[in-house]
Amino acid sequence: MEEEPVPPPGVDVEAGPSNDDSVLDQPRPSGDDDEEDFDDPFDIAHTKHAPHHSLRRWREAALVLNATRRFRYTLDLQSLEAREKRSKLIRAHALVIRAALLFKLAGEQSIVGDEEPSPSPSNEFGIGVDQLSSLTKDNNSSALQNYGGVAGLSKMLNTHLDKGITADDDELSKRRSTFGSNTYPVKKGKTFWRFLWDAWQDLTLIILVIAAVASLALGIKTEGIKEGWYDGGSISFAVLLVIFVTATSDYRQSLQFQNLNEQKRNIHVEVIRGGRREKISIYEIVVGDVIPLSIGDQVPADGILINSHSLAIDESSMTGESKIVQKDPKKPFLLSGCKVADGTGTMLVTGVGLNTEWGLLMASISEDNGEETPLQVRLNGIATFIGMVGLTVALAVLVILLSRYFTGNTKNSDGSIQFEKGKTSISKTVNGVIKIVTDAVTIVVVAVPEGLPLAVTLTLAYSMKKMMADKALVRRLSACETMGSATTICSDKTGTLTLNQMTVVEAYVGRKKISPPEDRSQLQNEVSSLLDEGVALNTSGSVFVSKDGKSIEVSGSPTEKAILQWGVKSGMKFDDVKSECTLLHVSPFNSTKKRGGVALQRTDSQVHIHWKGAAEMVLGSCTRYLTSDGSLQPIDNEVGFFKDAIEDMAAKSLRCVAIAYKKCEMDKVPKDEEQMAEWVLPEDDLVLIAIVGIKDPCRPGVKDAVKLCSDAGVKVRMVTGDNIQTAKAIALECGILASDADASEPHIIEGKQFRELSEEERENVAPKIAVMGRSSPTDKLLLVQTLRKLGEVVAVTGDGTNDAPALHEADIGLAMGIQGTEVAKESSDIIILDDNFASVVKKFIQFQLTVNVAALVINVVAAISSGDVPLNTVQLLWVNLIMDTLGALALATEPPTDHLMHRSPVGRKESLVTNIMWRNVIIQAIYQILILLVFQFHGESILNLKDDGTGHANKVKNTLIFNGFVFCQIFNEFNARKPDEMNVFTGVLKNHLFVGIVGATFVLQIIIVEFLGKFTSTVKLDWDLWPLAALGKLIPVPKTPLAKVFSKPYRRLIASRDSRSNSLKHE
Repeated sequence: MEEEPVPPPGVDVEAGPSNDDSVLDQPRPSGDDDEEDFDDPFDIAHTKHAPHHSLRRWREAALVLNATRRFRYTLDLQSLEAREKRSKLIRAHALVIRAALLFKLAGEQSIVGDEEPSPSPSNEFGIGVDQLSSLTKDNNSSALQNYGGVAGLSKMLNTHLDKGITADDDELSKRRSTFGSNTYPVKKGKTFWRFLWDAWQDLTLIILVIAAVASLALGIKTEGIKEGWYDGGSISFAVLLVIFVTATSDYRQSLQFQNLNEQKRNIHVEVIRGGRREKISIYEIVVGDVIPLSIGDQVPADGILINSHSLAIDESSMTGESKIVQKDPKKPFLLSGCKVADGTGTMLVTGVGLNTEWGLLMASISEDNGEETPLQVRLNGIATFIGMVGLTVALAVLVILLSRYFTGNTKNSDGSIQFEKGKTSISKTVNGVIKIVTDAVTIVVVAVPEGLPLAVTLTLAYSMKKMMADKALVRRLSACETMGSATTICSDKTGTLTLNQMTVVEAYVGRKKISPPEDRSQLQNEVSSLLDEGVALNTSGSVFVSKDGKSIEVSGSPTEKAILQWGVKSGMKFDDVKSECTLLHVSPFNSTKKRGGVALQRTDSQVHIHWKGAAEMVLGSCTRYLTSDGSLQPIDNEVGFFKDAIEDMAAKSLRCVAIAYKKCEMDKVPKDEEQMAEWVLPEDDLVLIAIVGIKDPCRPGVKDAVKLCSDAGVKVRMVTGDNIQTAKAIALECGILASDADASEPHIIEGKQFRELSEEERENVAPKIAVMGRSSPTDKLLLVQTLRKLGEVVAVTGDGTNDAPALHEADIGLAMGIQGTEVAKESSDIIILDDNFASVVKKFIQFQLTVNVAALVINVVAAISSGDVPLNTVQLLWVNLIMDTLGALALATEPPTDHLMHRSPVGRKESLVTNIMWRNVIIQAIYQILILLVFQFHGESILNLKDDGTGHANKVKNTLIFNGFVFCQIFNEFNARKPDEMNVFTGVLKNHLFVGIVGATFVLQIIIVEFLGKFTSTVKLDWDLWPLAALGKLIPVPKTPLAKVFSKPYRRLIASRDSRSNSLKHE
């Protein structure tokens, strides 16, 4: 195996990435049935990385109803596969074109010979767009040499290699107009008309439209245009309304996803302009910019390497080959879209936007807005089952109504028989059959819960919008729902539990404690000078001082910034120190050794090697220490003192960093570039200069958050690269460890200890671990894999590239956005964490199931008993609209409450429809069915309605049933808000959208009954009947809490049984 280069100093000093190959190529958790599990799309454990054929499988499992409306929110597998094929083709074409160009250039050069390229006359720069593009695309080293290398190229582009370009607007706009901007056209999403067309494709709606047209024609023929168009017209209008609302909803979600995709693409990168480092959007980069690169970054544009230290690039996104490519002066070409796998460097931008292969590739691939989540897979299974039940009921109703109709058992409202053999005209017979068919088809429309995928999409969009407001960006939609199942969180310390605002608060030089730490008055000049060297030159950060010297900006990782700020406050002149020394070689930070070093040559020709890193690690390599007066003393007798000092600082939650150096003889320094690049800096026989303690305060409220997680049954574990004592102190401060009594093995363990355990021992220890200190990326990954193997649903937080393997392996990866590297973000699912998800979908399922059960039972019973259905086509389509679109919108935007945090995680395999939900659905549905059937059979006598021969009494009764059914659904929405809480009205007024939708539904129902009776087959109700309809249906609201009270003892029994089984499992 080739040795992989070590990571750079751009990573946090205490917990950087590993140079261990096994970290990046770790296998998934092993197991006998792993392959089978991975291919099962119903297993939430593995759908995160599921292949296309596995996602296809469930769709082929059974008859799928209403496919067009049902799957409009789910992943279009065909277009996804086509897109990937297109991407590969484009990449292949690009390689063929490049090969042809190189062949052509080689031929031209052999004829003409190497000539000095002529500057482009078309702009005021010394080179044109085409010449720059061909440099990187063709890896044309000879042309680069002819331009005078990167130095000559920078002169042509009016760029200073150290300070970059000037940042004034005129200069930037001039470069954009000459060389283009770093953007590429993104294909537009579907238009509203396309969504209308898609919604129109639903087979059940097409059948209804055909029936409506036939009804319209027959109605006009038999009753004339004035009266005959009502039935057909009202069905047509209702269907068009459903199509319009569906298309509008889909279109809005499409726009939301486009905005979120734009957010995902808008990466922020660091550039050097006017000598200072600043963060800008990737879209603002121009040709001539100087960009620092460090491990985990995405190369934001095409360019040429200026300088590098062990820089390795992953070019797989462009070439398709997973081989890591080393970059140096001989291979200086960098391609946009590739990732920095290792090392650090700076680059000169030579191509942006469509002048790069990445830009052309991105412009040719439209962004896919859909992503299939495990929940949607399960929901479609539920929807198909409910749809099958609905289809069965509809067929039963159709058969019953037709048989009653043709046997003369169906009567009109005035008592006359609808069909008499040999007497009823053909047109009347056809019209009667059409009415029966439309009623049956409408049952299918209502029964098939196409609102389920809509609820998912609305909830995701709402959750993502809310999370964006809290600076959280969801990269993988499934993470929102899986988060509700999380049983453990493996959290990084820095920036997650702490503020990532580090300051040096303690410092030791020799045995002397410097107080305040910035006071160097007690240090001899040579000691101060060596300290400045170690701080200013062995760093990946930088210090920018304004021309007037009044403002100072420090950039770099939080630890680097803290040490640089300490140096500046102590009087260090950063630029002066750098100018007095020549950097010979850099040994980037290594997360296994937990230190990084540099070799430098001073003006007096002395070569110094400086090391900086985890205090106890560096201390172990020291044989002497430097006193404050500049004398060298053997360290043997003082090791105990320094270890005590480190432990004392660690106990105060301080991160301890040591700075050491050694002199190097000139004859041991490599002479040529190749030897220098492979030089392994000596790290023995070091002289300790200083030990500093860095304070990183705990985030406000982190203790409450940890307690909330604990109450919710989610165990928080801290996995950090820090000293075990520092980790323990922070864990006690954050509440991860309850007391000092818990601060012992196996609750606290070092990464190395855990790594060296056997697999069986790891499985026994892992559930008990609360804190893992001095952990490498391998240890973090091992812990995640072990916990997942034990059935835990694992969330991992992290920010560095070293966290990428664990983020990728976890069920939910949560990357920290501000300090996080692009590689960490790409491996994650959510950038920062906020919401709970599954609860919202469960509310909607409960609401929808109740409506379905009630509507189906009422129509079947009425059809069997009277040959007529009380809820006709238009009425059911209106209920369908309330139930699917408006209901989904109202419940999907219902914010989660703190009550959720007192409930155990739902578990990986738990059914979507829980026992509590079935209880609520059955109680609600039985109540609705009973009350409405009482009105169906005894409504006329209860309301004291007299039959006057016109059928008015029957119409009043049916109107009251329709009214009551709609009010039941309105009040049922309140119950569905809080499926397992007593007070269903808690916080209702805070959700303005919910109140607005419920209010609008109420008002529209009054308008439909009172003013649109001819369309909906209803009659105006006396005002004394309205309170009866409303109050009778209010009973579900207090009734449900009663059911919750009676079911509590049973739930406690189940909970105690589960907790006992869990504790036995872990013992």
